[in-house]
Amino acid sequence: MHTLSVDLADRSYPIYIGSGLLAKPELLQPHIAGKQVCVVTNETLASLLLPELKASLAGYDYCEVILPDGESHKNLDTLNTIFDTLLEARHTRKTTLIALGGGVVGDMTGFAAACYQRGVDFIQLPTTLLSQVDSSVGGKTGVNHRLGKNMIGAFYQPNCVIADTGILRSLPDRELAAGLAEVIKYGLIADSEFYHWLEQNMIALKAGDEQLLAQAVRRSCEIKADVVAQDEREGGLRAILNLGHTFGHAIETHQGYGQYLHGEAVAIGMQMAIELSVIMAWLPPELSARNRRLSEAAGLPVHTPPAMTGRDFLELMAVDKKVMDGRLRLVLLKALGTAVVTEDLDKEQVLAAIDACRA
Repeated sequence: MHTLSVDLADRSYPIYIGSGLLAKPELLQPHIAGKQVCVVTNETLASLLLPELKASLAGYDYCEVILPDGESHKNLDTLNTIFDTLLEARHTRKTTLIALGGGVVGDMTGFAAACYQRGVDFIQLPTTLLSQVDSSVGGKTGVNHRLGKNMIGAFYQPNCVIADTGILRSLPDRELAAGLAEVIKYGLIADSEFYHWLEQNMIALKAGDEQLLAQAVRRSCEIKADVVAQDEREGGLRAILNLGHTFGHAIETHQGYGQYLHGEAVAIGMQMAIELSVIMAWLPPELSARNRRLSEAAGLPVHTPPAMTGRDFLELMAVDKKVMDGRLRLVLLKALGTAVVTEDLDKEQVLAAIDACRA
């Protein structure tokens, strides 16, 4: 097991990474202050992982919420089912919410914890590669709105993150690939050597090599923890973690939540961001080809959805959270491993980058 720390003064917390951690109550229990716990999971995981977790919580005043599975259910109506359960079970401010699931479950549980009785403790038990390397770390929580992704939420940090990498062996190929998109992102924005390592090992990672996946999770979490420690609420540096996300969120909103997995949409968005960086003469053209090869080796899409026009992108990107005073901001690359946030954008160049990714 490896232990990392997200350093946020009195709100610092550990990230535990290793195989078989779900069955270790000694990791979980020190982070539960009271006697009440509420586990939030989804229909797919309830029969697979909930019994083992429930055994680790023997002796607690326990309740559970089983949400419908999928991004399309990440909304305020579904969020209310968590509040209903907590209130019906008479859980107090001393309760601890435990998110057992991927990014949707983690985001919704964290937001519920931020809101319930004005804030209660919560723990992240991420079960997908994407959630282990990205959404479970850093305290971003929220739900989607029909007009935009993650537009309603809060920054709210967990008590700890327990990333059981052994769970990843049961992930469907598509879910594993979606997580690899966020792993690739860390190499692009912050660590060129890690990117080279991914190029050398992607076939084995895609095949589910547990040792290599654990290494990928650890390095990704190290990078994210460092960025979050420097900029918790995305005042500047943390925005680099959104490489490809503005394009990707537009795809998810236009196509319907769940049509593209989050990582799939981000993979296309990152390719667009690279193409735009090439057009702006910040990157050599060969990096575009390299990243396309790496993404395809991971099983990820890299092409603009055929039904989306450039106007569709611009309209949806105009309501992105990173828009400031009516000006679109994008994360681009100055070099492999060096990301910047810029408002100095030419609309025609943005449209050209979108078109460069058409099949």
